[in-house]
Amino acid sequence: MHFFSQVATWFAQVTHWRGANGIPALFVHQVALTFAVVGAALVLGGGAGLVLGHFGRGALLAVNSANAARAIPTLALLTLFAILPAISLAWNGFLASFLALGVLAVPPILTNTYVGVREVDRDVRDAACAMGMNAVQVMLGVEVPLALPVVATGVRVAAIEVVATSTLAAYVSYSDLGTYVIAGLDTNDTVEAFCGGLLVVLTAALVAVVFARLQRLATPRPLRRDGTLLVRAGTSTAVA
Repeated sequence: MHFFSQVATWFAQVTHWRGANGIPALFVHQVALTFAVVGAALVLGGGAGLVLGHFGRGALLAVNSANAARAIPTLALLTLFAILPAISLAWNGFLASFLALGVLAVPPILTNTYVGVREVDRDVRDAACAMGMNAVQVMLGVEVPLALPVVATGVRVAAIEVVATSTLAAYVSYSDLGTYVIAGLDTNDTVEAFCGGLLVVLTAALVAVVFARLQRLATPRPLRRDGTLLVRAGTSTAVA
């Protein structure tokens, strides 16, 4: 009980809620980094997954390579970038964090985009081509809307992974909620480290809820039924 009273006291301190190192400012930094990384990963991974899923060529190599990249420890990448002044000093550690977390965010988006596009019923593609649509129109007007639920799931997974792992950005001097965790570990202050970890967990939960809501809003109504995303049923409805 004494430990939790110390935690409550830590959160009650006004100094932790004001200034550049206050909770609101660090929260904004962490969320901004997350959205920047996920946005870039959506452009790169989503674009590659869309093209590969549409043409079905080189997909095995690209998807497996992207998934293999997930085995690279983010901390190892951050350490590597930390010894490169041109990267580690850019925008107070933002660039190093952005690059390291981007390697983590691309694979789930690329894989889900590829799977979502490939799962679109061939009859739908044939019907679109019969209507005179070219390849780009088929991709953007048919495959993307039908694959959107699966793509959105990959984006949500990437966002949760990034916002949780971005705690390590404090190692390259990027100020976010991980600053409390790293500072607490360095000074053996278990209360500060716990509070920082708790803030990261709450932020990750908030991001999960927000992206789940965005996923539902981005899903075409024919693919919804009683709150469940139905790709196959939605495909049949779209054909009709």
